[in-house]
Amino acid sequence: MRFRIPRVRAVRPVLPRLRYAPVADGRADPGEVVWTWVPYEDDPSQGKDRPVLVIGEEGGQLLALGLTSRDHDVDAIQESRDGREWMDIGTGAWDAQRRPSEVRLNRVLRIDPAGVRREGAVLPKDVFDAVLEAALPYL
Repeated sequence: MRFRIPRVRAVRPVLPRLRYAPVADGRADPGEVVWTWVPYEDDPSQGKDRPVLVIGEEGGQLLALGLTSRDHDVDAIQESRDGREWMDIGTGAWDAQRRPSEVRLNRVLRIDPAGVRREGAVLPKDVFDAVLEAALPYL
């Protein structure tokens, strides 16, 4: 009796479309910081209007990472223990007071493009690329 060994084909996982493609057209594009409603992590039925960095698109939704002007370097040990990873991205026109910002690397937000309220600014490509590289393990 001969056994037939099944063929196994390696399939690469489908990654979302991640790219730098800002266009000043009033629509949210990867590489832009925009404002939208973001649900709280501990209670998704609540949230607030926040700036987010659009990093890509998937299934008609925008993929984004949340921004904050709060300095998480001062409580980095607690943030890491609580599972939150942050990266400094500097200042930009998304914050009227030009405060330094950080982006949350390990919480990918899926946003309906119709829910974007306004464009804030375009992140420089080198900063966008660094954010994407740092966030890749979480995507």
